[in-house]
Amino acid sequence: MRQDHSEVSPLDPETQKSIDQSKHLLKQISEDSSVPRNIRRAANEAIAVLENETDSPAVRAQNAISILDEPSQDPNCPNHARTKIWHVSSLLEPIRD
Repeated sequence: MRQDHSEVSPLDPETQKSIDQSKHLLKQISEDSSVPRNIRRAANEAIAVLENETDSPAVRAQNAISILDEPSQDPNCPNHARTKIWHVSSLLEPIRD
């Protein structure tokens, strides 16, 4: 079955809320100078993926989780940033098409 992505349907409120909260947390990480540059870069990449409306919400969520997996395991990642990354993952995991 082929899905037509030419028309973007509005997201349900819960999905939109989860994506918005995730972007807010990732922005906090990306602007925190105590967080290593590679982790800030991953946060910015995840924000860009979440904002890319050509993909379905589930694809965007899973891609963002995938981007954040390695930084969350980085031994140089400060605990407060790791906790935010885990929070973002928990917000995005339930998103389905």
